[in-house]
Amino acid sequence: MSYESQSQTNSTVGMQYQGLLALVLFSFITTVPCCVFLFINGTMLFTLRTKTVFLETSRYVLLFNLLFADTVQMALSQLLYMLSACRIWLTYPVCGVLVMLLDLSNVISPLTLVVMSLERFVAVCYPLRHSTIITIRNTELSIFVVWTISSLNVLTTVILFLDFPFEDLESLQMKDFCARENMFFGPISGVYDEAFTYSLFVSAGVVVTSSYIGVIIAARSASTNKASTQKARNTLLLHLVQLGLSLSSTIYNPLVMAIYKVLDRVTFLQIQIFLYLCFIIFPKCLSSLIYGIRDQTIRPILVYNLCCQLRGSLSHPVVPAKAKI
Repeated sequence: MSYESQSQTNSTVGMQYQGLLALVLFSFITTVPCCVFLFINGTMLFTLRTKTVFLETSRYVLLFNLLFADTVQMALSQLLYMLSACRIWLTYPVCGVLVMLLDLSNVISPLTLVVMSLERFVAVCYPLRHSTIITIRNTELSIFVVWTISSLNVLTTVILFLDFPFEDLESLQMKDFCARENMFFGPISGVYDEAFTYSLFVSAGVVVTSSYIGVIIAARSASTNKASTQKARNTLLLHLVQLGLSLSSTIYNPLVMAIYKVLDRVTFLQIQIFLYLCFIIFPKCLSSLIYGIRDQTIRPILVYNLCCQLRGSLSHPVVPAKAKI
């Protein structure tokens, strides 16, 4: 009996060791790329505040807003992922704050893509009126509207969440990992969330697609700048891809919840890491990659900042002190 007991103990310790090893490995796989892209996004945000041309051009102001929302969402998503992987259960109020901040940034991204698509549409189809329509003041107003819509959505969700009778709970401590699906949202909240999400992405998809079609039609005009039109069309196509990836991130939590209930922990972590990288990390780093590589104005400054502004760079050579006259 003692031999069987010792064998069972060794088997249990071995399973726990494998689970811990898998947890460390998977956490490393997600944390490293997330930190890399957070660094790139942070450098992009810094770059967009270093030059006057970025501060006085509408599309760069909109890009800053998009990158800021994506960066916040990536950081919060990684935080919640690490908490769930380490089985750290939060209280309902703390989890509620994190989920609401995540919802806020999640709505800002597609709405900003809509405004950016309209800006490209006006630039191509109405080039003579672009400077009067797309002004910094109008851009700031559109960003204010984007944040207002997103904030109203969060406020509505909070009001629906507060209707739950928390006094009936034995404790405010959660018994599962922090996710929207594990919060106490009633059926009305579920219907509202689905209706808002579907309305948001359908309307955003219609606007971006309509802008893309308008640019294609303008490309057939003999008076249109072909190179500018081609660049705008590619940009709008990338906006459609970004919008689709943003939509895919909304199915991450329900999919993870369904898998969590039917699989063991090690297998669940293996599948979760793949879904997390595809649905959360990759879509949120796309903006920095697209604009950091494609935009001729941002790229040299971004590369310079990423290299920590080394003094020995070719663009800014340092003159030795003894060579001075």
